[in-house]
This record gives sequence, C-alpha cells and structure tokens, in this order.
Amino acid sequence: MSWRATLAFAACPGTVAYAVPIGWALLSHWHARYPSGGTGLILVGTTLLLKCVREFYVAGRGTLAPWSPPQRLVTTGLYRFSRNPMYVAVILILAGWAVLFAERELTIYALAVACAFHLRVVLAEEPFAARVFGEEWRTYRARTPRWVGIASLR
Repeated sequence: MSWRATLAFAACPGTVAYAVPIGWALLSHWHARYPSGGTGLILVGTTLLLKCVREFYVAGRGTLAPWSPPQRLVTTGLYRFSRNPMYVAVILILAGWAVLFAERELTIYALAVACAFHLRVVLAEEPFAARVFGEEWRTYRARTPRWVGIASLR
C-alpha cells in the first residue's frame, strides 16, 4: 500500500501545495522576499502534512486520495484536535509560499484553495463519513472541531 500512499501524496497535496506555487514562482521569476517566515510556515505545514498522511496510512489503512480512502475513521494523532488537519497543513504551506515571495497572487491562491477545501469537506467528505462510519462519525464530529480551535462550527 505504500506506493498508493506515495502516489496519492504526489497527486493531491503535492500538486496543490508544492508544484503549483513553485511552478508559478519560477514562471513569474519571483524572488524570495521573506525567507525565514515563509520557510518556517512551509516546514511546519509540511511536517504536519506528513504526520497526517502517515496517520491515514497506519491508523486508517488507506490514503488521502479519494480513490483509496481510509478503511477506518482516523481520530488519532492530529485528528484529535481537528477533523481536517491535513487541509490545515496545506493552507499553512500555501501561506508560507505567499509570505516567502510576498506575492498577492499566492495569497489569493491560498484563499481560493481554503474555500475549495471547506466546500469539499462540507458537501462531500462529511456526508460520506456519516454514511460510511455512522455513529462513530457522529461521536467524533461532536467532540472534534472541523477546523482547529473553532469548536462552534461543526
């Protein structure tokens, strides 16, 4: 299953969080303006993202990809604090690129991705989890915020 997890990582967050911003920066000939702040956010986001991917693989027995989802509801690791820490990690990475290059386009891209993630979670992932995991999902949903620190927005 490790090849599926690697492929899923490259195809999903790899494209959104790394390939698009890096490609955009190269094509636009941008230069790093705030390397410490941007790199720090990228490193924190990447660390969190890798922890989430591992948790999906180990605890969930699946990947982050829609074509190979976890077989078990993942409620351990960073998923104890947020139902969507992987998306939070990707947004941190995108914020890091926006800070690193200080480019408005990357900030707009990060905000657009955040909106897309929210819609995907609300319209597709949460209804899917409710159907597949039933009462286990409802219990998890009741105790864990959708996003970090926003317990009232379930």
